[in-house]
Amino acid sequence: MDCKKIGKLILELRKDKNMTQKQLADLMNISDKTISKWERGLGCPDISLLPDLAQILGVNVDKILEGEINSNELAGGNMNKIKFYVCPQCNNLVTSTGEIDISCCGKKIEALSASKADDNHKLNIEPVEDELYITSNHDMKKDHYISFVAYVKGDRVLIVKQYPEWNLQVRFRKQGHGKLYFYCVNHGLYYQII
Repeated sequence: MDCKKIGKLILELRKDKNMTQKQLADLMNISDKTISKWERGLGCPDISLLPDLAQILGVNVDKILEGEINSNELAGGNMNKIKFYVCPQCNNLVTSTGEIDISCCGKKIEALSASKADDNHKLNIEPVEDELYITSNHDMKKDHYISFVAYVKGDRVLIVKQYPEWNLQVRFRKQGHGKLYFYCVNHGLYYQII
């Protein structure tokens, strides 16, 4: 651990929150001299204090330990760069258009890698007036089902959550060309070009 880098980060984050050393110390039930010591790089926070410090400063513990927070480049709102994250424990779904650190149920989650849909997972897409009617022959059992379908264009994402023991039937308003993403809980993320 680089105490100087960690101290510099704590100082920056504290100032971003418009807090004095005394205010931060009071929230953590420690002395302001301890905060001063950290910020000058003369010592690092005890591991038992890191969760409270991270919560107060609004960052992850690992970012404090790294001593730096790297900002993403502006993605320009292009939804074609969307990444999907699904918690393997609770099936929580999160999306991003840039680099992001996500954890759920106490574990770090990596972005899913999409594969082109094979014959076993291909969705049926039928144009009906000004909509796309999407169905699937995929099993929708409790232990094997498609949990979401997303229609992605350059400027928007439409997501419909699916549940086990429901028939997969989704309608999206025709938006032109795009990608259809869907997630099988057993086999992962797939896509089809629309």
